[in-house]
Amino acid sequence: MGPKATVHLMQRVIDAVPAIDDADHIPLIVDQNPQVPSRIARLIDGRGDDPAPVLVTMAQRLEKAGVQALAMPCNTAHHFAPQIKAAVGIPFLNMVELAVRAAAAQCDASGRVGVLCSPAIREVGLLDAALAEVGLEAIYPHDDAAMLAAIRQIKAEGPQSLARTTLATASSELLKKRAEIQLIACTEFSTIARHLPKAVRRIDTLDCLVTEILTFAKGQPHSKSSFDARRSRVSEQQY
Repeated sequence: MGPKATVHLMQRVIDAVPAIDDADHIPLIVDQNPQVPSRIARLIDGRGDDPAPVLVTMAQRLEKAGVQALAMPCNTAHHFAPQIKAAVGIPFLNMVELAVRAAAAQCDASGRVGVLCSPAIREVGLLDAALAEVGLEAIYPHDDAAMLAAIRQIKAEGPQSLARTTLATASSELLKKRAEIQLIACTEFSTIARHLPKAVRRIDTLDCLVTEILTFAKGQPHSKSSFDARRSRVSEQQY
């Protein structure tokens, strides 16, 4: 959907593989479709076409192309994950569920998890329900308009100082609310996550997805032995 988010995911997958040459990398088939109807318009403003049918068509198209699992680097679009999963016969690597699992493993007694995301995610309660299932509470910044403006700026102009300042300010606000663990739950914000205050223990949903992609790829019969072999070759070179 978002071109920058798509490229950012692919770059993180590439960087995470201990590759010696091109053949060592994980094969990816990408359906990068910026014409998916606006998730924000649909979920916040209640206008525009439903993104679900387009997302389902993309998933089915990828399945027909021979992919063995689906990954979607858009947190907000995970609101439509049930429709996608119901329409295909291959695994859907759910970025939201993976991030919640990571938060549950790291959260302290406060049970508070800060969420830096599109206001649409709070609007539909996507993370509230998932976190509540593991006994955690989602805490959000108060200024939805500023968060949305930062996301739109990154989409239009790339990471700029205004967006970085907005994210850092929102993160500091969450720290004051005792949310030391914070989810980067917007792939635009993933591009500027390093600008969060040092006291924050951040969990980037995109990193969670990358880890799961690698785990899935290593578990496939056609790639397991070659992946382990190249990892051994890298270890031998390092030591």
